[in-house]
Amino acid sequence: MDLKLRVPTLRELMALRKPVHNVNADYEGSLSRLERLAVWITDHVGSMGFFLLICAWTVCWLAWNTLAPKAVRFDPAPAFVMWLFISNMIQIFLMPLIMVGQNLQSRHAEARAQSDYEVNVKAEREIEAILLHLETQTTNIEKLLLVAQGLKPNG
Repeated sequence: MDLKLRVPTLRELMALRKPVHNVNADYEGSLSRLERLAVWITDHVGSMGFFLLICAWTVCWLAWNTLAPKAVRFDPAPAFVMWLFISNMIQIFLMPLIMVGQNLQSRHAEARAQSDYEVNVKAEREIEAILLHLETQTTNIEKLLLVAQGLKPNG
């Protein structure tokens, strides 16, 4: 009993095919202004530039209030109370914003991963169809060769 695999036609493959959409554009379009701000802050606060800015600000602040003449020091050592207060306020405000931004970035990454999966499934279907077509063509070519050589094909 000869079981032949049915080769899907091009029309059948095209009917199964959903158009690919731009996940990045969908993501950008779904964000509110506040969410865009949170992502922007997350992107920029998590950079070496921001780290260097905070590092330079800290060094300047501590150096000024340690090495400058006592009359112009505004946050005396060793407590640096104002510096600690400002640093803590920056941390308190940035921490929830960064968490919101990371959640939004995670949602975007999940959407991209789902889109990648869908594209891979489509590619796998198309590759299987191509392989079936190649197998059918190989069988037909072998039959033609046998006929051309004057032998009878097996099926």
